[in-house]
Amino acid sequence: MKKIFSMALIGFSMLATAQISLAGKANLIFPTGSPSWKNIKGTVNNAIEGEGKNNVGFNVGLSLKANLPMSFFLMPELYYTHFKSDFTDPTSNTTFDVKSNRIDLPVLVGHKVLGNMLGVFIGPVASYNLSKEDTFNDFKENSRDNFTVGYQFGAQLEIKKLIVNAKYEGAFSKDTRNFISKVSGEEIRYDNRPNLFMVGLGYKF
Repeated sequence: MKKIFSMALIGFSMLATAQISLAGKANLIFPTGSPSWKNIKGTVNNAIEGEGKNNVGFNVGLSLKANLPMSFFLMPELYYTHFKSDFTDPTSNTTFDVKSNRIDLPVLVGHKVLGNMLGVFIGPVASYNLSKEDTFNDFKENSRDNFTVGYQFGAQLEIKKLIVNAKYEGAFSKDTRNFISKVSGEEIRYDNRPNLFMVGLGYKF
């Protein structure tokens, strides 16, 4: 947790003298597969229709945008993120609804396509899992690796103070957890970091 806030502090201090704007943002999150239109469309449709257990998550936070030369910009962000995914262990036939509550720090570099109105961006995202020992039937969750790293890319549209954005998140490292049976002591390993599609709104202060 200290690493996340230290990185955020360093990044924000570097932008102190730059031409920056600050915005609040909120996004809906859809766990999905590879970044194809077919996967994203299918995931969103299933969430809207209420099919399956991978329901819509959300995140809320702050975004700084600093203008750079040659129509580039730097955009560090800080979010509280919540979503869940599920998997079924074939041996015990137990289904686990794995909840993720995270602090996310994306550091994105973008390019202005249509001035300040439309921009595209890409960059890494560091995540700190806020561990919680959930239970599933006779199993207790034990989070092992709290710090994971991924990547994001996307686009955002700015209309005066309103921001509309969409982005995809993939993984460089995995979220590793063990689920331990309180009866037999059996351990089931969950080793994943779901890919995410996000769409949301922001407001520039």
